[in-house]
Amino acid sequence: MHLVETRDLCYTYPGNVTALHGINFIAPRKARIAVIGSNGAGKSTLFKHFNGIFKPTSGSVLVQGEPITKENIRNIRKFVGIVFQNPDDQIFSPTVEQDVAFGPTNLGLDEKTVQHRVSEALRIVGIEHLASRVPHHLSGGEKKRVAIAGVVAMEPQVLVLDEPTAGLDPQGVRDFNHFCNSLSQRYGLTVIFSTHDVSLVPEIADYVYVMNKGTIVASGTIEEIFVQMEMLQSVRLDVPVLPKLIRSLQEHGIDINMGYTFEEVEAVFLEAFRKRA
Repeated sequence: MHLVETRDLCYTYPGNVTALHGINFIAPRKARIAVIGSNGAGKSTLFKHFNGIFKPTSGSVLVQGEPITKENIRNIRKFVGIVFQNPDDQIFSPTVEQDVAFGPTNLGLDEKTVQHRVSEALRIVGIEHLASRVPHHLSGGEKKRVAIAGVVAMEPQVLVLDEPTAGLDPQGVRDFNHFCNSLSQRYGLTVIFSTHDVSLVPEIADYVYVMNKGTIVASGTIEEIFVQMEMLQSVRLDVPVLPKLIRSLQEHGIDINMGYTFEEVEAVFLEAFRKRA
């Protein structure tokens, strides 16, 4: 049984604008899933189906094998937490600590449990030092962390992140990569994120869905997706720079293995240099 699954999911906005067509998607336990596509591909619309914000025009969405209904939607939204692209859409309390406490408090938890969840969420996201700050005085990257902490405090099993690195500086992206990997490896969460920055994907994803104009045009592992250069170019995406460099070297007759992450590419270059020496 998959944690989240869609079957032939279709969605049409008012005005007869089709946003999703025939989407089949699965998210297993402890998975790290990237949904990539250019702007307007349908990534955000798809995500809003995962916890019942949107209702399918046709097809179905299953969470732990069960369809989303009025009776279970409260539990679904505890199980699947979504962080939107713009953190200002989710932050509204006077302090960071109060904002992170909002969700657990609304679950009816006692004060001690709420405080424990808030402290743990702030620690996991690395913003304990911001607890007493006013959220709207924070930087964009800090606001994004506050929004993530607010969802983490709900203790979801699936965390959905819409364009999580948009607007972050390079250090913020590196911090996010470390945080995202720890969620699945250390805490056992399934993480689903969208991006049009393909260089991010090999560092923090095990599986990739490629979307274009409301459809899934390809899916597979990092290795399976990023060898399909023509397909990626056809949907206005590119291959990450490191495997793109290695592919170019291979085409020029240099004997070097493929790599996708920085660590993999560093290893294959060192091995290639040792052979030449």
